[in-house]
Order: sequence, then structure tokens, then C-alpha cells
Amino acid sequence: MLPKVRTPETRRMITLEVCRNTKLTPTFSTITLAGTELEHLKPVGFDQTVRLFFPREGQDRLRMPTLSNEAWMAELLLLPKSRRPWVRNYTIRQARPELGEVDIEFALHGDTPASTWARHARPGDPAGIFDMGVSYLPPRHAERQLLVGDESAVPAILAILEHAPASLSADVILEVPTTADIRPDITAPEGARVHWLPRNDASLLPGSLALQAAKDLPLPPPGRFYTWVAGEATLATGLRRHLVRDRGVPKPDIAFQGYWRHGRSSPG
Repeated sequence: MLPKVRTPETRRMITLEVCRNTKLTPTFSTITLAGTELEHLKPVGFDQTVRLFFPREGQDRLRMPTLSNEAWMAELLLLPKSRRPWVRNYTIRQARPELGEVDIEFALHGDTPASTWARHARPGDPAGIFDMGVSYLPPRHAERQLLVGDESAVPAILAILEHAPASLSADVILEVPTTADIRPDITAPEGARVHWLPRNDASLLPGSLALQAAKDLPLPPPGRFYTWVAGEATLATGLRRHLVRDRGVPKPDIAFQGYWRHGRSSPG
């Protein structure tokens, strides 16, 4: 599921190092990356997405693609796995260009490659990024917004709220694994009503609480609000289907992204 994205005018592969690894809650950690090459990144806020490159277990160094265009993927796949890095999509949670730092926030899921790397990343470990742009593109006519995500989309939604104008009017639904993952001290406009939904039950499908909560919300008439939803694929596609079929919402007023699929690992 490919959302409409505003890509950067210019971009290049950027090689960095881990600066800090900060545990936020039982599920979330922030990896701070730093390096002089960050001068080539233009922070734009909101859900600015990057391809994150990191070494596989046993690799002695990070081998980044040399191409800074869409051909980088083909270049990467031509490498044998013994030399090919892992690559995953992540949101820039915060950027501090004056310090040459960016934060990437991780929702730790089991023993996936990214979660394993994030748990063990230490200062000096190599990593790389490639700017992919933003998909949060609310139309001017939207009087209100609906922002929905499971834990994998929490970093993006929190970044969106931090960069949103003070006039933002929105319902925000954030589903997280446990009550201990709720963060009461987030930055958000006064008009954003944030609903935290802890599952506290390992048998529940991630995204199921957020989907039902969004379906139960009273919403403005179609054509007057914008929806941004991301997370487990069933949540993203299920909410879009509900809004289009049951609420009559125009498809262009919905941005939806399946970040992951329950029970399936990403290729790479």
C-alpha cells in the first residue's frame, strides 16, 4: 500500500554513527544518530520517513548503497547477504541539525532484525539513512483531522503533533502494548484530543483496539476532515475501507500505510 508522498528535491545516502541509545518505556527506545553527513539532510518534520540501514549480525562494517536515486534498491539486492545490510523504514522522531543529530524511535517487536539491532546498538555503531519524504499531507479544506496508529506509528504521530500548527483540531488514537507505554507528557496542540489505548493482552491483534475506537468516533461530514492512519496492515486497510464504504469519505482525504503485517517479517 503506497501512500501519496512528497519526496525531497535532493537527497543522498548518509552514513552516521550511534550516539545514544535511550530506553523510553518497556516497548519504545530512541536511537540517536550523529555525524557530519547530516548536513545533507533537510529536516521537514511531521512523518519524515527515512530508509534506515544497519549491519546484519556478523558483518564487520556497514556497506551503504552508492546510488542516491531509486536504483539503490537494485544495487542493494545484487549484494550477497554476507555483505548486504538490513534496511527498514523509520520516522525521524526529532532532528537537531545544529548538533548534527537525529532521533529514530523504535517500537521493539520480538526478535526482528531492527528490534534486535536497536536493543544492542551502542555508541560508535554504524548506521545509515536515506530520506524518503512525508506522507502527512492534509488538504486545506480539512477542518478536523483523525490520526490513528498502533505502536509502530506512535513515533510518526507524535512527530506530526509536535510540528502541527496550534490551530490543529484532531482526534488522535494511539494503541500501545501496555499501560506502561503511555506517555502523558507529549507535546500536542490544545485542540488535539489524544486517546491512549493499551492492549495489556498479548492475544489481541495489534491495531484492533485502535480500529474499533476509530469506527466508534463521531466524525465531521465527509469532505471536511482528513485521516492519517498507519500501523499493522489490517488497521490501515480496515479503517480506510470503513471510512470510504460506511462514512462516504473521499479516498483522497485518507492517507493510509501498512507498516507491517502480523506474523510476517519484512523482506531484506
